[in-house]
Amino acid sequence: MAKRKSTKSTKKTNNLGLYANLAHRRKTKKDAASRAKAEYLATLPKDPVKRFFARLHPKRVFKYWFSKRGLKMIFKIILVCLILGVVTIGGVFMYFRKDLDAIRPGELAKRVQSTVNTYTDRNGVVLWSDKGSGNYKLVVEGDKISKYMRQATVAIEDQDFYKHHGISVTGIMRAILNNIGGGSTQGGSTLTQQLIKQVYFSDEASKRGASGIPRKIKEMVLAIEVERMYDKEQIITLYLNESPYGGRRNGVESGAQTYFGKSAKDLDLAESALLAAIPNNPAVLDPYNTENNDMLIARQHKVLNDMVKMGYITKAKAKEAKDVPILDRIKPLTDQYEGIKAPHFVLEVKKQIEAELGVKTVRSGGLTIKTTLDYEAQKIAEESMANGQQYLYLSQSDNIALSSVDVQTGQVIAMVGSVDWNRPGYGQNNAATSPLEPGSSIKPIADYAPLFKQRSGINYGPGSILKDENIDKLYGAKVRNFTGAFYGNITVRQALASSLNIPAIKAMYINGAEDSIKTARDLGDLHYCTDNGNAGLSSAIGGGCSVLPVEHANTYATFARGGTYKPLAYTLEVKNMSGDIIKKWEDSDGKQAVDPQVAYLISDILADPVARASLVWGSSAYSYGFVIPGVWTAVKTGTTDNGSGYSKDLWVASYSSAIATTVWNGNHDGSAMRGNDSMHVLGRQVMAGYMERVHKDVYAKQGKWKAGDQPAKPAGIKTATVNGKTDIWPSWFDAKNSGVKKQTITFDSISKKKATSCTPDATRVDVEVLVITDPVTKKDVVTAEGYDPENDDDIHMCTDTKATASLSSGPPYTINVSAGTWQPKSYTIYIDGLSISSGNINSLNIHVTNSISYIGKPITIRIVDEAGYDVTVNLGMY
Repeated sequence: MAKRKSTKSTKKTNNLGLYANLAHRRKTKKDAASRAKAEYLATLPKDPVKRFFARLHPKRVFKYWFSKRGLKMIFKIILVCLILGVVTIGGVFMYFRKDLDAIRPGELAKRVQSTVNTYTDRNGVVLWSDKGSGNYKLVVEGDKISKYMRQATVAIEDQDFYKHHGISVTGIMRAILNNIGGGSTQGGSTLTQQLIKQVYFSDEASKRGASGIPRKIKEMVLAIEVERMYDKEQIITLYLNESPYGGRRNGVESGAQTYFGKSAKDLDLAESALLAAIPNNPAVLDPYNTENNDMLIARQHKVLNDMVKMGYITKAKAKEAKDVPILDRIKPLTDQYEGIKAPHFVLEVKKQIEAELGVKTVRSGGLTIKTTLDYEAQKIAEESMANGQQYLYLSQSDNIALSSVDVQTGQVIAMVGSVDWNRPGYGQNNAATSPLEPGSSIKPIADYAPLFKQRSGINYGPGSILKDENIDKLYGAKVRNFTGAFYGNITVRQALASSLNIPAIKAMYINGAEDSIKTARDLGDLHYCTDNGNAGLSSAIGGGCSVLPVEHANTYATFARGGTYKPLAYTLEVKNMSGDIIKKWEDSDGKQAVDPQVAYLISDILADPVARASLVWGSSAYSYGFVIPGVWTAVKTGTTDNGSGYSKDLWVASYSSAIATTVWNGNHDGSAMRGNDSMHVLGRQVMAGYMERVHKDVYAKQGKWKAGDQPAKPAGIKTATVNGKTDIWPSWFDAKNSGVKKQTITFDSISKKKATSCTPDATRVDVEVLVITDPVTKKDVVTAEGYDPENDDDIHMCTDTKATASLSSGPPYTINVSAGTWQPKSYTIYIDGLSISSGNINSLNIHVTNSISYIGKPITIRIVDEAGYDVTVNLGMY
């Protein structure tokens, strides 16, 4: 036990000795330092001021800093500075790092997006690249950019691009030294930093000096982050897509297309070098700023020299590129609508998209809008319109518009809004979407479709009678047909096919103006009479109310699709820059505006050339526009006038089972046309050219139409004879409840008018007629096939005299006939009551054949004159 204690005691003693030795050495060192300091101070003056300056003597300073003690001090200072620098930089980094959540550099690629909206037709044909009225940007993938363009940009903007990690210390120092040395102002920004500035800090880019330091720090911080998230090729691609290339153009694709008319992938060395020269000062180096072209070429040459320096090209290649007369390749500056196809239609789509998605969204760009337009149909429409211009002289007008709609979907497939998009003053105004008075083209829609609806009481069909007569007192104004004539008791089929005004007004009277206008809107003319709520019966003939031509076409399409309304469609889908579909058209079942039978009745009348020819159109009913070779169509015309006998609007509407189209003709300012195209030559020529080709050359090839197609007859349509007319009728029509009564009237068979007391018995004929009460005048309307029940016999007068005859002495015998009021027409000679001869009276002297058997027998003659008077004269004994 004692031995163990001795060992522990020894260890304790040794530890104490070690500590004592260390303390002694520390004290000795401290004492030596104190003596050295005292000796040093002893060499200095005692006066404090002199001592201070003595310490600053160069020899003493030099000796201190190169002493062991001085070197230690230098090390400490450097260490402290490093620590402070790291802390400061870390603090600054963390301070600005807090903005990264809002800036989200990981989504940098999403911010570099095209600001150009691309409009295409339904098959992908580009109609317009909308670059807006301000700066715009076209974005392409990296493999769609020329290698020369990438190399030229790196060479002139950031030669260390592939070496640094977002910031370049050497670049910053070089810029500082250059700026301090009085050289031209240089920035030390890397290409990555420039990208950050353009995307996130373009609004702060003008800040220089101290005010720009925060932005610079942010750029560096974000540059490091971006380099960590993207590879070099992605960064250079983003930079090229974002950079300004003069004027409104951002992105290398924008510059390539504008200046050289080609894609960025097709740029050659000289072109690439020129474009790479621009972003340094795009406002000055814009190629269209011709006064600065020398500066632009000088910088292009610098780009080429730097490319040689970088080893991208040889000196020979650079010289070859410098020798290219590059400015001669610059394309002329074009306006916003350069190259636009179907301009009226595309701008209407833009307006609708802005209303639906918001102006800000659309004008931010990057959208691809696939429209409903079929460019093949559009080209046919434009060609047909161009052909129609030669007929403008007829009406002495200056404008035409065409609207065409796909029947099955309601999609607009063609639209030409004016006679010429480039026509000064009004060419860019879209008449196809402007309010215009429809004239008689509204009659099937607002008058007869409502008339054919099922109703309590009397129902109507194409064979119903609506008397065409003077109704000025009831209407409150003078109203006449185009011909100025009244046609009396005519059927609805004749009235609509001949576009008569008075039966149309009566039809609306029966319906009620309010229901008629509502039906028109339900069918598709959504704007009809929204500009005139007090139009009343004048709206029956298209007066005082307006329609939009494209809606008017869709309204006729409603008839073609069996009375089902579908809204107009202009856009199939809209995609954003990422390819996401943000709007997509979807077909619908539509809304049944009128019964399918009503739609069919209208179509059957408008496709009936016989009815059209019966009163007004004559042989024209079978000609161009009305009849399309090999294509079933239903057609309606329309005219409005200015009240002074001059036309203001001329319409032709035509539809098949596949396509519905309207053509309007008039003056752009709404003034009256001083010419005369009452037969709608211009409209029918345009319609004929368009409808035949669009069916046979477009829809037939697409499988949307084939020869023989026409609207199917719906169940319920029946054929019946009513009012003596055989026609088709809706299932709800009941002849027994048609308001028709039967009556017998005595007519004169010569005048075909009602018999009077002066009408001779020989010409009287009893005829069973049909009587209905006119719904407007409340008077009886009598229908008598082949007779005029409205007027009395005006041929026979009670003062008329009849023919006489006398027998001359003979033999041979001659009967001398004397005319009464009317010339004798025929005769029959009787001997003893037996007829011996008869014939037409060509001479007033009739020779009688001699015969012994006639002697002593009585002779008479029966004479009938031109008025039907029948008289028998006793001539005595033979």
